[in-house]
Amino acid sequence: MRRNPALFIAISLLSGFGSSAMSLVAGIWILDLTGSASLAALAGLCVYAPVLGGPWLGGLLDRAPRRPLVIAVNLALSIVLLSLLTVRGPGQTWLIFLVACAYGLSYVLIDAGETALLPSALSPTELGGVNGWRSSAQEGMKLVAPLVGAGLYAWRGGHAVVLLSAAMPVLGAVLYAALRLKRMPPARPADRPRGVRAGLAVLLAQRALRVTVVLAAVSIAMSGFTTAANYAIVTRELGLPTTFLGVLLSAQGAGSVVGGLVVGRLIARWSPVTVGVAGTALFAVSCLVRCLPWWSGTVAASVVAGIGLPWALVAAVTAVQTHTPTAMLGRVSGTANTAMFGPVALAIPLGSAAVHLGDRLTLIAAAVICLATAVGAAHRTRSGERPSARRWRRRRSAAGPPEVLRDLPSGPPAAPGSRPTPAAPPGRPPRAASAPGPATPRRPARPARRGRPGPAGPAPPDSRRGAGR
Repeated sequence: MRRNPALFIAISLLSGFGSSAMSLVAGIWILDLTGSASLAALAGLCVYAPVLGGPWLGGLLDRAPRRPLVIAVNLALSIVLLSLLTVRGPGQTWLIFLVACAYGLSYVLIDAGETALLPSALSPTELGGVNGWRSSAQEGMKLVAPLVGAGLYAWRGGHAVVLLSAAMPVLGAVLYAALRLKRMPPARPADRPRGVRAGLAVLLAQRALRVTVVLAAVSIAMSGFTTAANYAIVTRELGLPTTFLGVLLSAQGAGSVVGGLVVGRLIARWSPVTVGVAGTALFAVSCLVRCLPWWSGTVAASVVAGIGLPWALVAAVTAVQTHTPTAMLGRVSGTANTAMFGPVALAIPLGSAAVHLGDRLTLIAAAVICLATAVGAAHRTRSGERPSARRWRRRRSAAGPPEVLRDLPSGPPAAPGSRPTPAAPPGRPPRAASAPGPATPRRPARPARRGRPGPAGPAPPDSRRGAGR
């Protein structure tokens, strides 16, 4: 494996391990200090709350050097984590909440920064594969890190987990510094739109961005919407202990690892939109399979959901990296992260309320929403020429032909065996084309057909079109 892809995958392993271990231990630590389950759950909300500021935080990445900023964020996160060494009792619980917010802030900045750095470190054909490997690395750490973190917490307490988690961002900063980045041309002032709405405008203008982000947002939101229904299916409908939820989480993690390994090849073979549609449809299928009255069906549904969710997410991230101007990558990726992960904060309480209407009804509703979104995106993909393509061609024609076409000779291509017609000087009509060869006597030129010039007539009005054929 080449240097830069290996470094990005190693960074994902380190960040996934540190964040997964600390996220679990933070809730356990608060629960031990305060005895309040609601306060322990609030730590998770602090992690996801900064996602709502993605457009503004992404704009910071567009105005500052990206790699130095990402390195600085990792080092600052390590320093903030070390502040937890002062926690001794319930009076310092606020420090754990502060660190949880810092983790959420670093997630947004580092995710947007990596999305902006990847195109300058990898070729476009490598992006899908590396994004899939990164997803597999992060999901794989979600299987290992919670066990290591919980075991270390039970053995040595929260301070030992803090030291281990604080080392991960430092190692990540070292790997970021080792990346070999291509020198990207500086953006002109006209190419650097200002304001938060500029990122949203780019996201909405490109169909590939718009569709893949919507597919990922719907899939992730419905995964949160069905969380309470999954709990109810396991405990009430199947009569299984709550510890069986750990089996389902492991099954989903295994599916995510497998899905991340193959998603890059699928994107290279088809397109991000097609892979996003497939991922959303797979998650809909998993919701329907969970309605079956067998525990084996819920395990299989967890594996299918673990495959579908990374497909939708990696397709959206790859589309952002390949369809966004370089000067706008920070803002667009931050806006995309907000669009993809923001709705889940509303979907979780809605799902908790909807489960009172019926466990399976909630799962069927989520499946219908996902299938409708996937079918709508697939129908737009297969239906003829899209308006966005026509607008793109009109802008290209208004801007003039590319420089390559401008350098080509004007006029239609010469017939085989004839001599090329020299270009006419400015202000003088072109010379008549010579006859195709001396084998036969010259005949008088036939009159030109209606609507088409004869051999000695002037060049067509749109000579570049003929030259470019």
